[in-house]
Amino acid sequence: MIPLDLSGKVALVTGVGNDLSFAWYIAKAMQAAGARIVLSCHPRMMNMVDTILKSDRPDDVTARKLPFVAGDFKPEAEYACDVSYDTMDDVPAEMRQDRRWSKIEQQHGDYSIAGLVKKLEPYQHIDILIHSIAFSAEIKNKMIDTSRKGYLNALSISSYSLTAMLRALQPLMADRPDGAAALGMTYLGGDRVVPHYGGGMSTAKAALQIDAKQLAHNLGTKKIRVNCISAGPYASLAAKGIGDIEQMKAYAAERSPLPRPITAEEVANAAVFLCSPLASGITGEVLFVDCGYNTMGV
Repeated sequence: MIPLDLSGKVALVTGVGNDLSFAWYIAKAMQAAGARIVLSCHPRMMNMVDTILKSDRPDDVTARKLPFVAGDFKPEAEYACDVSYDTMDDVPAEMRQDRRWSKIEQQHGDYSIAGLVKKLEPYQHIDILIHSIAFSAEIKNKMIDTSRKGYLNALSISSYSLTAMLRALQPLMADRPDGAAALGMTYLGGDRVVPHYGGGMSTAKAALQIDAKQLAHNLGTKKIRVNCISAGPYASLAAKGIGDIEQMKAYAAERSPLPRPITAEEVANAAVFLCSPLASGITGEVLFVDCGYNTMGV
């Protein structure tokens, strides 16, 4: 029997917003495989995630059940991080003076990438980085109607943040005995035109994919692998902001070789494989988990 064992490995899972997100399912699957899980959430999502982890509501109890093994999902730590900022010096003064954001800073301290890495130092190493972060305030806008500010913000958060995080985490990830792995989450909209997937988000996904290949080349000598999963349409909370996600799911399912929507569990299982020693020779790749929809011409 071929083992898939992440015992003793520390996995930093970013972009967890709630129990519907790919990041949530990936974190649970990795814990089921033995990994020690550290969550990183946007500061404004921390309370929501904390509630799901502690609530007695039946839906939340169910959401915490681990796949494949007995037990409940329980990360070792949760840290706030806004990947828009490499350091707190990058946070605009007007934002730090805003009452809501100053309260967040008082509660969570340094929520920049540098602040997150500082909080991770007691772990001494990070074996896995899951980058499940994407945002565009103008995602419903056609490309022609996207503002420069919205476009650049989408790229900064959704794609450049992978580079920023890997640069900052390099000392903790380099030259691990089994190597380390980073995984970004992308979508077919980075390769083809998907209506209503605008606001710079399609460009951000295309950028994320080539960035991952560049980073795989840059970090290979440090035994850090970098890959992406391109998942099919899925109704996460963020995806519902697109507006027609259910129609997108139905359209893809009707035309896919496997004529059905994907599940978050399938994406999570693929993520565990790509970040495990079983995928030690795979880097710079984009793995489609979309029931084969990407292979179709019409």
